[in-house]
Amino acid sequence: MSVTKDDVRKVARLSRIAVPEERLEEMAGELNGILGWIDQLNEVDIEGVEPMTSVVETKLPMREDVVTDGNIQDQVLANAPRSEDGFFVVPKSVE
Repeated sequence: MSVTKDDVRKVARLSRIAVPEERLEEMAGELNGILGWIDQLNEVDIEGVEPMTSVVETKLPMREDVVTDGNIQDQVLANAPRSEDGFFVVPKSVE
């Protein structure tokens, strides 16, 4: 597929990008170069290649899933401006 000046003009108009008339030919050449590079990538044989999420294969460190900060309700509520029956008291926002 080849991009023409008319294609660049149309895409620029649809994108609401102001492109001067003298730059249309240059941009068409640049876009054709990008599309050519993409065509080269399509020629690469990727049969049997697993998709990558990163260039470096790493494993996340695992830890035991245990509760370590429970039973400190009094300490948590000590910073609250107001508390009642073990809960935060906040201003009513809906009537």
